[in-house]
Formats: sequence, C-alpha cells, structure tokens
Amino acid sequence: MGRLFGTDGVRGVANADLTAEMALGLSVAAAHVLAEAGTFEGHRPRAVVGRDPRASGEFLEAAVVAGLASAGVDVLRVGVLPTPAVAYLTGELGADLGVMLSASHNAMPDNGVKFFARGGHKLADELEDRIESVYEEHRTGAPWDRPTGSGVGRVRAYEEGFDRYVAHLLGALPNRLEGLKVVLDEAHGAAALVSPEAFQRAGADVVTIGAEPDGLNINDGCGSTHLDKIKAAVIEHGADLGIAHDGDADRCLAVDHTGAEVDGDQILAVLALAMRERSALRAETVVATVMSNLGFKLAMEREGIRLVQTAVGDRYVLEEMKEHGFALGGEQSGHVIILDHATTGDGTLTGLLLAARVAQSGRTLRELAAVMERLPQVLINVPDVDRTRVGTSAELSTAVADAERELGATGRVLLRPSGTEPLVRVMVEAADIEQARSVAGRLADAVKSALG
Repeated sequence: MGRLFGTDGVRGVANADLTAEMALGLSVAAAHVLAEAGTFEGHRPRAVVGRDPRASGEFLEAAVVAGLASAGVDVLRVGVLPTPAVAYLTGELGADLGVMLSASHNAMPDNGVKFFARGGHKLADELEDRIESVYEEHRTGAPWDRPTGSGVGRVRAYEEGFDRYVAHLLGALPNRLEGLKVVLDEAHGAAALVSPEAFQRAGADVVTIGAEPDGLNINDGCGSTHLDKIKAAVIEHGADLGIAHDGDADRCLAVDHTGAEVDGDQILAVLALAMRERSALRAETVVATVMSNLGFKLAMEREGIRLVQTAVGDRYVLEEMKEHGFALGGEQSGHVIILDHATTGDGTLTGLLLAARVAQSGRTLRELAAVMERLPQVLINVPDVDRTRVGTSAELSTAVADAERELGATGRVLLRPSGTEPLVRVMVEAADIEQARSVAGRLADAVKSALG
C-alpha cells in the first residue's frame, strides 16, 4: 500500500478513495496513537472537528466524530469554518487534536482529512506514519480496545467558534479598513460567512461573490484558482482591491483596482515591508520556496530584507520559520504564514493584513505591489525520463551551467523532479520572455537527451 498521508493530510475522491470507513478508522487510529504517545495523559481527551461545505463533508464529518467518540475522545463540532480556524481553535481551546475535512482548492468530488496536533500545529511525520500503520493493522482484522459506559466520548456543537475566530482575526490587525471597498471571492467555500464578517467588522465596504455554497459548487469557476470573475467584479464595483480564497481559505490571491493579479510573492513583499515598518519582521527575514519569482528575491535584496528559501511546499516554509523564529513566510500560490497569529496559512488573515496596509499607507495596492517586478517565468514538464538522475547527470549539469551563464544575474534555472511521476519540471526566469522560452526549450531537450 502506498502512503495514505500526503503533504496535506489524506485526500481522494470522496466515497471512492476516501470512504466513511476510512475516515472513521483513521480517526480511531489517531486517537490510539496520540494516547500511546502520552498526549491524553492525566485528562479526558478533546478534539475540534470542522469542515468545508462539500456535500461529502457531511458524512465524512459524521464518520470522524463517531470514530473519535468511540475511542473515548470528547468532540467539539465547529461546523463549516476555514482550515486555519480549526487550527486556531484547536490551540485556543486547549484541544488535544484537531481534524479538518477539506480538499482545499480541489474540485468538489474530492475531500480530505487533515489532523492537527495540540496547539494547532501539523502532526509530525512520524505520528502520521504511526497512525497509518495502526489504521492498516486494524483495518485487516485486529480488534480495537474500546471504552464503554462513561468512557465513551461526548459530542457537542461549538457554535462560539465562529465569533472567537473572527475576534482573533480582528485582534491581529494593526489598523482598521474604513474607506476601503473590497471584493471578496469566497470560492463557495469554508470562508463564505466568516471572511465577509471579518472584513465588515474591520470597517471595509464589502462586496462578495462566490459566497453561496450549496455543497456542490465549491471552487467551481471561482476563487483563487479562477480569477476572471473577481477581476471583473473589482472593476465593475470600483473597488480598491479584491481578495480571492480557495475552498478551505488557507490561502489568498489578490487583485488591484485595475483588475491586475497580485500573486503570493507580491503579497509577501508588501507584507514584509509593512511588518518591518512596525518592527514585526523578526530578524528582517522572510521565508519562501525556491519557486518564488526571481523578481521577489531581487526586490528583497534591494530593500535590505534577507530571503531564506526552502524546498517547494508550505510545510517546509513553516518548518524553517518555527526552527529559527521567523515571522513571515509563504508561497507564490498565496499560502502565506504569519506565525505570530497563525500556525498555518490563513487566507482571511492575509487578505485583512494586505487591505490594512493599503488603508494605512494611503497608496493603491498596485503601487505597493510594484515594489517587485515579476520576471517572465517559463515552466516545461518533461515526461517519461529518469527523474532520479537530475542531480547526477554530467550532461545535464553542463547544460544548466551554460544556461546560467547566458542568463546572468537577471535570470534563473531550476530543475525539479516530480515527487509522484516520471517527469522533470524545467523552470526558467529571465528579464525577457523570449529568452526564457528559448533557454527553457533547450534545457527541456537536454533533459530528454540526458535522462530519457
């Protein structure tokens, strides 16, 4: 069996790959593994469970709650809330475990189960591996040790979670948003109610689109993966900016008043300068992945802010931030982590802080985002090659060195083997798009020749 846990929990097509039986079994396994690790020692265990609005989340939530309660864990059901809200409430309420049911930006038929440890942090890899092992052991017949009588878990709705999370978001704002008109695209997802509420309470004039989830329309032609609608809405309503979330609202992208996209790199750049101005950017450092645009790196160098780069994936960004105490990090995709206020990416928080910078500075988002110039970036996937030899092929090393010499200081080359497929991704940045395409094409040919 392949590993169930990916970089963001267990995901698959709901009721096909991810069944009620699996959700229940994983939840029971998680409870047993955490009990063995001593997490529940000396007290009655408690978990926070939330979900996005997908139809399948209804039965999967029931399965998770049943599994946890049957293993002796008391459950607080917080209902439909963003992933970062579940992480926050897990920590705020002193829960031993948090569970979020969502497949983030994936299409509606998918769903996922993501576990949070005490404090609202992602479970350690070794605990995920142990949960998977225990789940598989009992799935194939080993009986569970089950509590009875008063030992079974109790379940109740925790409706206060909505207001507690909104209050938390507002408490992170350095200034209010009066005078701003903001369009919010909620992707018919988990933030459809909480995000407009937070922006309105912060003083913004709010226009919402994609805020009518029916269980079937999540991420359907809207949200951070489909920006055309919010671009048009910002222009139509004469808004100052737009904020687009994904289905579970752990990320956001933005649109300026002209309808131009502001990506995660630009958002990071704007927030880094704002946080430094109020002495909140610890060590004057921001963390991003190697896929960040070279224009972001050049902008940070020019502004005197140190950039630390990690492997691709928000988990690696978060690990670097936690290890060294950095306050800000994120990805080009809009997954931004502000560690003083969140243990994971939080799209609503990011959007609020971006809007707060516009309000405080008196400048447009377009002007603020111009701190960095996005260099043209070309990405080519080269399939059917031996991805394991990317770092050892002498022929490929020579081709990369030639390309880097040609590009100089205003260009960059990155070869990334896929983690799941027999392909290599070739990424080239250059000041000129035609040069980027030319170099990327030659490197793709070199990859085929060397690794095919």
